[in-house]
Amino acid sequence: MTAADQPEAAAIIDLLGVLAYGELSAFDRMSADARMAPNLELRAAMSQLAAVEMGHYRRLTDRIHELGGDPQQAMAPFIEAVETFHARTDPSTWGEALVKAFVGDGLAADFYTEVAQFVDPETRGLVIDALADTASADFAVREVATLISNDATLASRLSLWGRRLVGEAISQSQRVAAERDALAMLIVGGAGDLQGIAALIDRITKRHTERMTEIGLSN
Repeated sequence: MTAADQPEAAAIIDLLGVLAYGELSAFDRMSADARMAPNLELRAAMSQLAAVEMGHYRRLTDRIHELGGDPQQAMAPFIEAVETFHARTDPSTWGEALVKAFVGDGLAADFYTEVAQFVDPETRGLVIDALADTASADFAVREVATLISNDATLASRLSLWGRRLVGEAISQSQRVAAERDALAMLIVGGAGDLQGIAALIDRITKRHTERMTEIGLSN
């Protein structure tokens, strides 16, 4: 029996699979969104962030290999959910692209960082490192602040956009957990009970509120 056949390893590979496809999809999205940048400097900055996502993708797929899994098979169950999220939250402006990179990706990162606390230390460290978004956070906060300062009505529109992103992210995360038994068991088992799950959700919600405030938007 390979590591991928064991229940715990199956859950870990599910976690790595959804993250790997998320990083690959983020690379595609950021590369496309860079075209909306108002100048070459900002286009290059967004493109550089896309390159970072690809680096994370390679590390995650390498870890899947180490656990005896196949990256393509590990990612396949999550393609529809991830692509549905992006299809429903396709930014139409540079400001929306920035908020999506910061708020939408940040919410997903918070969720999977919480789940990573339930896996082995090596995988946990890889997941947390792959989800680290300090560069994109600083970049998005700075650029959104500039946009808002030049348009008094933009903050309210981007705040609505941020709430839409959250709704879609929660919906697709629930879908993933419901469809993947091993991943659901990992979350429930790690949280301990319903109170533990409620506390996990509260922590994610609190960090989302802080993130919206940081970027200058209302929750």
